[in-house]
Amino acid sequence: MVTIDVKGCASFADAASLKAYTAKALEAFDVLESEKGAGNDFLGWKHLPSEIPAEMLNDIDTICKNWKAKGVDLVIAIGIGGSYLGAKCVIEALSHNFAKQLKKKDAPEVVFAGNNLSEEYLAELMDLAAERNVAAIVISKSGTTTEPAVAFRIVKQYIEERYGKADAASRIVAITDAKKGALKTLSTQEGYKTFVVPDNVGGRFSVLTPVGLLPIAAAGLDVKGLIEGALEAEKALAVKSEENPAVVYAAVRNMLHSQCGKSIEILVNYNPKLTYVAEWWKQLYGESEGKDGKGIFPASVNNTADLHSMGQFIQEGSRVMFETVLHVEKAQRNVVIGTDEQNLDQLNFLAGKHVEHCNHMAELGTRLAHIDGGVPQISICMEKVDAKNLGSLLYFFEFACGISAYTLGVNPFNQPGVEAYKKNMFALLEKPGYEEATKAIKERI
Repeated sequence: MVTIDVKGCASFADAASLKAYTAKALEAFDVLESEKGAGNDFLGWKHLPSEIPAEMLNDIDTICKNWKAKGVDLVIAIGIGGSYLGAKCVIEALSHNFAKQLKKKDAPEVVFAGNNLSEEYLAELMDLAAERNVAAIVISKSGTTTEPAVAFRIVKQYIEERYGKADAASRIVAITDAKKGALKTLSTQEGYKTFVVPDNVGGRFSVLTPVGLLPIAAAGLDVKGLIEGALEAEKALAVKSEENPAVVYAAVRNMLHSQCGKSIEILVNYNPKLTYVAEWWKQLYGESEGKDGKGIFPASVNNTADLHSMGQFIQEGSRVMFETVLHVEKAQRNVVIGTDEQNLDQLNFLAGKHVEHCNHMAELGTRLAHIDGGVPQISICMEKVDAKNLGSLLYFFEFACGISAYTLGVNPFNQPGVEAYKKNMFALLEKPGYEEATKAIKERI
């Protein structure tokens, strides 16, 4: 289970403020646990770790075995937002950094489509598909979301032309609505295996549904360990307490925002495997809290690399931010710095030390420097980057997000602002039914 350390915020707010915001966070905890707050019809994620059906996991395992028997070595996962970021962050975190270059073939490579409208990206994806043995996972509640629908049309046609309609049906899996929608209708017509996107789980909370679990399993990663870690967090975070890490995180970040004027939260990692965890986190908090003219803007950096770029601004720029540092206690590989007789690089003082020791000292030194520079520090600690710890971390962020958004005074589970760009895009693309909007928008440009 992850732990939290907020001592790096002590010099920025007094004990009375922290106590007041802890009380607010505990009230928000009660709202979340009572399941009577705004958006309460989207709380299915809360008990996913303890309620994942064994039958679903067996079906996922069967699909992976069937694809292996066919020699599939490339799985194209098609989705946008929460329909891909959860799987992407887990796959990136648990995979060898150089798996592609080493040509590791113990499981298919999982790549992603439908998260952009770049013609070059899709063309280059098809270049890759032509060299590989392909299967696809398409994730969409409706089947009509533009970005994944465009990608799926192209990938579907390619698979059918290459393998024939009958074999294509065994190479395509749809994760969609249980009863309705274009993708559900198509899946029934074509005979695709389907999994359900639960009605009570929003996309950004869906990593422990088939939306995340099937691509992660297809990549040959430890799904059971991921669920085990999330289950541990589910049980621990359900306990109402001032020491509950999710309550502490929600209280402190809201305090820093409201009391100290910190409007930007930077999620910091010192392990490149966690880069896409930050991308997933940014959607989770940005979409959950950024509404009604409120919210903390979520940003991220990858240190120590970004200390040589963004570090200057964080240290001495506008004092509008605080940092939440993902601290990993143990590296899972060992590299020790050796001795050099000439010592031209002046590093012999590090001889015999592990590289991760240097990484930790860089992290600690940076945190202290940033505190001195006026940037409060929260530290979220995980033992190591493995499936169990990652499952715990993801569930922690989800649970804390619900508490934090209720503390802020917004509905954590809707996203009305996401529709604005779609209306303009459809008008500009002259989609049928948008004739008046097309006329109006063309007068503006």
